[in-house]
Amino acid sequence: MPERDALFHAVVEAALDPIVVIGGTGAIRSVNRATERVFGYAAAELLGRNVKMLMPEPYAAEHDAYLANYRRTGEKKIIGIGRDVYGLRKDGSDFPMYLAIGEAEVDGETIFVGILRDISARKNTEAALRESELRLRSMLDTVPDGIIVIDERGMIQAFSPAAERLFGYRAGEVIGHNVTMLMPTPYKEAHDGYLERYRRTGQRHIIGIGRVVVGQRKSGETFPMELQVGEFHFDGNRFFTGFVRDLTEVQEAKRRVQDLQAELLHASRLSVMGQMASTMAHELNQPLTAVVNYLEAARHLLAGGPEAAERVGSLMGRAVGQAERAGDVIRKLRQFVGKGETDRRSESLNKLVEEALALALVGARQSGVRVNLELDRGLPPVLADSVQIQQVVLNLVRNAVEAMETVERRELTIVTRAVAETGMAEVEVIDSGPGIAPELGERLFHPFVTTKKTGMGLGLSICRDIVEAHHGRLAAEANPSGGTIFRLTLPMPAPEERNGEAEGGG
Repeated sequence: MPERDALFHAVVEAALDPIVVIGGTGAIRSVNRATERVFGYAAAELLGRNVKMLMPEPYAAEHDAYLANYRRTGEKKIIGIGRDVYGLRKDGSDFPMYLAIGEAEVDGETIFVGILRDISARKNTEAALRESELRLRSMLDTVPDGIIVIDERGMIQAFSPAAERLFGYRAGEVIGHNVTMLMPTPYKEAHDGYLERYRRTGQRHIIGIGRVVVGQRKSGETFPMELQVGEFHFDGNRFFTGFVRDLTEVQEAKRRVQDLQAELLHASRLSVMGQMASTMAHELNQPLTAVVNYLEAARHLLAGGPEAAERVGSLMGRAVGQAERAGDVIRKLRQFVGKGETDRRSESLNKLVEEALALALVGARQSGVRVNLELDRGLPPVLADSVQIQQVVLNLVRNAVEAMETVERRELTIVTRAVAETGMAEVEVIDSGPGIAPELGERLFHPFVTTKKTGMGLGLSICRDIVEAHHGRLAAEANPSGGTIFRLTLPMPAPEERNGEAEGGG
């Protein structure tokens, strides 16, 4: 037995955590070296004294009553359980500690063995984490952009307060659900396939890039938004964080400014052209009058007989020259009224179409419009002024949505494709509206031709001018299933001019 007691004593003394043994009344029976180190007392200062000297208030005041209650009722609150409490050092400082108490009987007397662990470092870490979490929560509560976290299956894991305000859902309504609930057609149907393709191939379309897309609120309202997506790994799993900014007001203002600038520019050119009318009339009148005089003289000479043939030829040559002069005046006038040069660059046509569509579809859900997006993901880039071509697509889509207001079936289809034999890329905007009135068919792209109660009727005319300045073509035809097809074609650069660019999308 002495050998066993020596071994037990050695183990207790070697323990890194304080071990305190007390009797049934709370008097300290023994302590180890770790107790002396942690509490700052020598063993002789502790033995025989009440263990509550190692406790700050309110633990010290409650301890004797707790022991008495345990002896009387047997009710355990800490014994055999363990809990976080506070200890009191000799210097008066307190510290958090974990206390586990066991009960034993020695020579007929009940004793309690307390094993303590200083958890100051753990508590400090927990406090730092709580502070960091509160700081992060405060940032998330105040940042104006919505933040959404999804796992690699598309299930929503986190939904910030700004996202709640933006989409109209409470976090509890969306967490655990697929993020497609925040998307309208056709983005909803394509999203899961995009995630699956990314997991399989690692091919990115939005992650780390950003894109203007369309979101859908709880009310069903659609709105344009800027989406930036980041990727991170946690605990062996992959997650995606989406940062969402509502562009409704920004894009509406941008659209109004662009529309106003385009129409004012065109109108101002027409106004200046009107001011030039008298000068132009004089410029045209001179050569046209000369043409008439030369032709009249030639007619008289012809009546005089064959000998006048050489003179007639000379007069006819002069008439042709004056007619060409008049033609030059007309061509210069057209160049003045036209759009002028465009800043064309190699651009992703699908991206231009998607971003223009996001803006044009604001409120389309309220109009009951169903959108089908059929984009050729292998489409090479096109040579285009991005702002001008987006203005054209925006105008065509808005016209299509307005045209379908009076019909029951409202389907809008946007198609992109490459036409290899012509080296052109096509965009088709197809609606299910009432179609184009026959009397307007040939004049549809002429200035001031419109079926709207308001508007100058310059929209399609400006669109045509923009497309033709791009060396493309804009045309309209009847949709066999009802409605209208507007077809926009743009040239694709030669392979050596593409600089390795590939069409993005999704």
